[in-house]
Amino acid sequence: MTDINISDLPEEYRELQTVVREFANEVVDPVSYQHDKDHSFPYEIVSGMAEMGLFGLPFPEEVGGMGGDYLSFGIALEELARVDQSVAITLEAGVGLGAMPIFHFGNDAQKEKWLPELTAGTKLAGFGLTEPGAGSDAGATRTTAVEDGSDFIINGSKQFITNSGTNITSLNTVTAVTGERDGKKEISTIIVPTDTPGFVAEPAYDKVGWNASDTHPLTFADCRVPQENLLGERGRGFANFLSILAEGRVAIAALATGAAQGCVDESVKYAKERTSMGRAIGEYQAISFKIARMEARAHTARLAWMAAAARMAKGLDFRKEAYIAKLVSSEAAMDNARDATQIHGGYGFMNEYRVSRHYRDSKILEIGEGTTEVQLMLIARGLGL
Repeated sequence: MTDINISDLPEEYRELQTVVREFANEVVDPVSYQHDKDHSFPYEIVSGMAEMGLFGLPFPEEVGGMGGDYLSFGIALEELARVDQSVAITLEAGVGLGAMPIFHFGNDAQKEKWLPELTAGTKLAGFGLTEPGAGSDAGATRTTAVEDGSDFIINGSKQFITNSGTNITSLNTVTAVTGERDGKKEISTIIVPTDTPGFVAEPAYDKVGWNASDTHPLTFADCRVPQENLLGERGRGFANFLSILAEGRVAIAALATGAAQGCVDESVKYAKERTSMGRAIGEYQAISFKIARMEARAHTARLAWMAAAARMAKGLDFRKEAYIAKLVSSEAAMDNARDATQIHGGYGFMNEYRVSRHYRDSKILEIGEGTTEVQLMLIARGLGL
């Protein structure tokens, strides 16, 4: 694969784009505003995505996947996020943050137990890294897992955890301090099933955006899980999560690109319909130039995430490209949402309009899965600075 324009990709990618776009327009869009208004989790949409096989897109068939790659996954995320970011992040987190840690680091027994339902989309999993005082700073992790016989006893808390408290959430994978190594905290990754006594998904957050996405703080009070729930090598928990985040940044960049493109699409439509002084507002240069810049941002963001996905598919180091894609696409989404809201005028301030929801939703794209500042730091480091 040398060309990264969707129109020139193999037919299976274009067919996937068409199918997901139809699903987004015909199934997601009609209920998007109501779920946002009610802060309700879209179980019926998740079920529909599961039936389509979207949760299994980047996984091999032997673990219940569809045999695709992150390019196909990103295309699906783009089309969903164009209409509803809450739905898109539910899929993105369910795959990239829920199932991927078990796929990459789980042993055969763990994969056999957990992956089939996760790749089928009938169950979801959370990714428990962030704490009230720790995120990208691993040394600040305070959640502990103390050995007791053949078990770990986990105490601590996590926050901002997506897909962690739904009715179909089966587990949360968490980082915890399991000891000390060379004078530093030994951080490991442990699977905590949601029915574990002492585990509580606290009441959902009242968020600015992504209102139909499930997000909770988590508490662990003497949660006892068998040591066989250790995921991957002991002491490699934070390193493993960083590798998961690198892949996740490609996916979140695709999602952000979809949001940016959705703002373009809505603005073009509105600019052709809305008239002022006897002319469609799209005929005025102030509006048409603004939309042209929006399209340029979305196009650039798409090239960036697809370039990262292409390197990933070839087994090449894609981390720098992922950082750039995350940076460029999240800023494109936020800038396009602001401009689209301005173009829509008073209607852009009404939640019934898709652009207003993009305006609220897009800000988190510059924060979640690595802030803009973290991406800049990582890109600079890659340049030897």
